[in-house]
Amino acid sequence: MKRNWIAGLLLSAVSIAALVFIIKGNLYVAVLFMTALFALTNGFRAVSFKEKGFEREAKWMKGMSIFFSVAFVIILGIILF
Repeated sequence: MKRNWIAGLLLSAVSIAALVFIIKGNLYVAVLFMTALFALTNGFRAVSFKEKGFEREAKWMKGMSIFFSVAFVIILGIILF
């Protein structure tokens, strides 16, 4: 139960940050936070699917989470350099 609260708070914070940067017009940082949001949600879904016994779906979600994590690092690199 504690993991669900932490996940909910983390996802809420990242999505609010993305909305704030969209409103401010800083779309590069907004895309960065949206990519982080996708990575987090897919990671939490992978854990949830694995707990329920859906191994193939968990593997797919883990792969998507890794993809968005790599995309996050690339976008962060583009923003910083």
